[in-house]
Amino acid sequence: MKVLIVGNGGREHAIAWKFSQSTRHSGIFCAPGNAGTASFARNLDGLSSDDLEGICSAAKEHDIDLVFIGPEVPLSMGLADELRRRNILCVGPGAEGARLESSKAYSKEFMLRHNIPTAEARIFDEAAELEAYLSKATYPLVIKKSGLAAGKGVLESDSAEESRKFALEHIGEGPVVVEEYLRGYEISLFALSDGKQYRLLVEAADYKKAGENNSGPNTGGMGVVCPVPWFEANLMPRIEEEIVRPTFSGLEADGIDYRGILYFGLMITESGPKVLEYNVRFGDPEAQALVPLIENDFCNLFEAVAGGTLGEHQIRMSELQSLCVVVAAEGYPGIYQKGIPVDLGRVPAGPNYQLFHAGTVEAEGNILTGGGRCFAAVGTGRDFLKARNRSYELAASIQFKGAWYRKDIGNRVFGNREIGPSA
Repeated sequence: MKVLIVGNGGREHAIAWKFSQSTRHSGIFCAPGNAGTASFARNLDGLSSDDLEGICSAAKEHDIDLVFIGPEVPLSMGLADELRRRNILCVGPGAEGARLESSKAYSKEFMLRHNIPTAEARIFDEAAELEAYLSKATYPLVIKKSGLAAGKGVLESDSAEESRKFALEHIGEGPVVVEEYLRGYEISLFALSDGKQYRLLVEAADYKKAGENNSGPNTGGMGVVCPVPWFEANLMPRIEEEIVRPTFSGLEADGIDYRGILYFGLMITESGPKVLEYNVRFGDPEAQALVPLIENDFCNLFEAVAGGTLGEHQIRMSELQSLCVVVAAEGYPGIYQKGIPVDLGRVPAGPNYQLFHAGTVEAEGNILTGGGRCFAAVGTGRDFLKARNRSYELAASIQFKGAWYRKDIGNRVFGNREIGPSA
């Protein structure tokens, strides 16, 4: 089986790496891929992930059997629809299903229509009405840009002025969603769906803030623990009954044939689990921590997702713990430099260390950074401390000017007390 993975981030590196372990693959292609995927796959580096015609043509040219669409942008543009029109198996929802992520207004209306627990919210299309509401509102509130924003289109604030400024900056780009501020803790839950059946994967927890102790601006994600030691596992049946099943029933009722990954961003509150948002693909960096724990052959598993036979498969998860630390460029999530030379000469090797590249490129034998989040350092182990130590050992070995990472990923397991990254 020849497989094409669309995208060039750490998520796509992790997915391609897992496909490369399949006994069934006869070639791994990435469009465009990165310097990490180049070590085991053929990078189609002349393609961008949003070049729909180019990707469809490449799939035909290289006799691709299965396309796995990693990022949200090509999904929202309808890449899966176009591939299916050409009878090419693919993993990812069509544009209609992708609206669960590409429009926060649509997804909120979907949740309310199908009685899925979520934060109370109002959706605004007019600046004057929005400003009037915010001037009388009780804070804190959550303000969300409706469209795609790479994880940075959300503001949580107890400041009326900050909320007003953020909301008015985005109201001209489309609707703005104003939600109640939910208190609790977040988890990420992923389901695979073939349009008829779904299968749940183990939960993860993403660290979205740039600063330690969850301070500073939102990022695309600075670290992950998987599974989540502080998650009350006895809540899973309730989550499935109140949230997961109604979501897939709602998709079916709305006539959406959903074949791909569906992410549930959940807040576990005192009154129960509630949906913060949907994503229509694996999270990044959640995938980097989660994928190494999935023991199924990816060719078999995702051929079933794309082909409608997922009901014949059960998910097999490793008993290992996993922790991911993201190594970012100086200035991220603000202005940052690209093209910084990277030294990976001291990176530890072994089955419990996985280094995933994000947007890196190779030029004249040198690896250069290509984005704000540059690497995902993943450690696994039979206990959480071993996984954490390995992840931080790996992160510290990645050398480039201005490299930084949060030092507190997973500290909650130890009562949030500060312990050294390699303790």
